[in-house]
Amino acid sequence: MENEPATTTGDAGGPTLTRPSATARSLPSPEHAVAAFQVLILAIALAFAIPIMSKAAPESFADLAEELSPSVVNITTTTSVTASAGPRPMIPEGSPLEDFFNDFMDRNGPQERERRGSALGSGFVISADGYIVTNNHVIERADEITIEFFNGAGELPAEVIGTDPRTDIALLKVEPENPLPFVSFGDSDVARVGDWVLAIGNPLGQGFSVSAGIISARNRSLQGAYDDFIQTDAAINRGNSGGPLFNMDGKVIGVNTAILSPNGGSIGIGFSMSSAVVTRVVDQLREFGETRRGWLGVSIQNLTPDVSEALGLEDEEGALVTDVPEGPAKEGGVLSGDVILSFDGQDVKDTRELVRMVGETEVGKTVRVLVFREGGTQTLRVTLGRRESAEGTLESGDVESDIPPEVEVLGMTLATLNDEARTEFGIDGSESGVVVIAVDETSEAFEKGVRPGDLITEIGQSSVSTPQDVEKGFKAAADGGRKSVLLLVRKDGRPRFVALSPQ
Repeated sequence: MENEPATTTGDAGGPTLTRPSATARSLPSPEHAVAAFQVLILAIALAFAIPIMSKAAPESFADLAEELSPSVVNITTTTSVTASAGPRPMIPEGSPLEDFFNDFMDRNGPQERERRGSALGSGFVISADGYIVTNNHVIERADEITIEFFNGAGELPAEVIGTDPRTDIALLKVEPENPLPFVSFGDSDVARVGDWVLAIGNPLGQGFSVSAGIISARNRSLQGAYDDFIQTDAAINRGNSGGPLFNMDGKVIGVNTAILSPNGGSIGIGFSMSSAVVTRVVDQLREFGETRRGWLGVSIQNLTPDVSEALGLEDEEGALVTDVPEGPAKEGGVLSGDVILSFDGQDVKDTRELVRMVGETEVGKTVRVLVFREGGTQTLRVTLGRRESAEGTLESGDVESDIPPEVEVLGMTLATLNDEARTEFGIDGSESGVVVIAVDETSEAFEKGVRPGDLITEIGQSSVSTPQDVEKGFKAAADGGRKSVLLLVRKDGRPRFVALSPQ
């Protein structure tokens, strides 16, 4: 290669590329070195600038809005509302005229009449044959639903195919003469905080309106067990409910559902139910007219550091089982006190995640459930039921008839559950355990939320029926050098675990 010529000539007299041979090299001049350094700096700057520029705000949303708006609809509902036909005379109680006016009003028939109320919302078409997605609260209790299409393209009556109050999603159907423009769902799981989004709807009853913003947060939970909200600063107001939230590819990644506001208007915090949730709901409503979610059949709570320590776990990941009524989990061998670490091959981080996993799993599927129990792990096989038709029942236990003396343990005054205590604290007859009748407000138990009327049913995952059982459980834990011991406590039938220091 050292004898390679210094120059080569392109075909047909094309441009010439100069490539000095190894023997002909010389040191560059200072001017050339400075120029090369400047070129290098410029190249690095451009390399960093290109990805930044690609994420810059679009010059205009006009093309996207024009393309998507025909698939967005206004929804008007009409509802019968019972109202008084007029004020009743104010007659003092016991007045001689009271019976007369009551008889008169009764003879003249009921003093109520029906009036028509209306509400406005938004929605979007997802198929050419007329399926429309909106919020359940937009059409709930409606007698008539009218769909208004973009730019005065006409109106059509709609029927309800199915609703899901848990996610506030409803599926409607119209019968168009011609195919309708429609939009498709996108993947909300790949959306990132900071991405641009577009909201189209019918805010404040003003007709079709477009607003733009960014995703300001992901995976928000408001109240529902299946919540997975996208938070956005795109202006969302009343009337936007049920409308679509688009990404810059024109795909629906959310259904505008709620606003967080002190005055009912947009203040930059709007919430859209993610398409990851909505698509599953819509598919089931379209196929069955109802949702069909998996059901495991357990009561669960999140782990805390002290509860994890009491169980012998290294971290707080998983879902702690507090109760196992009759159902799939009990049939599969799940026990109260188990910590569910994984479900159907997916790690469980907390209770919310487990609820989502179970709900999204097919009814009737047999899944593997990995639980932590008594210092080790076990894999159980559970065949899921259907949540919508599930009716859990709690096993009833025998109640002691004798009344041993009250016992005070760690600031809690405990007594055996009897009829008097059931009446005083409103405890159901099917429940058994040891009742807490007083709690020292300076105690750890009070700090952890134990209150009079609570029912202790287990200590250290062993059932208790007398105050002495609880006392012995704490003593055994202290003698064994345990730093904390678990109590299974019920309040109004709802179980939870509480970890207390035994001494």
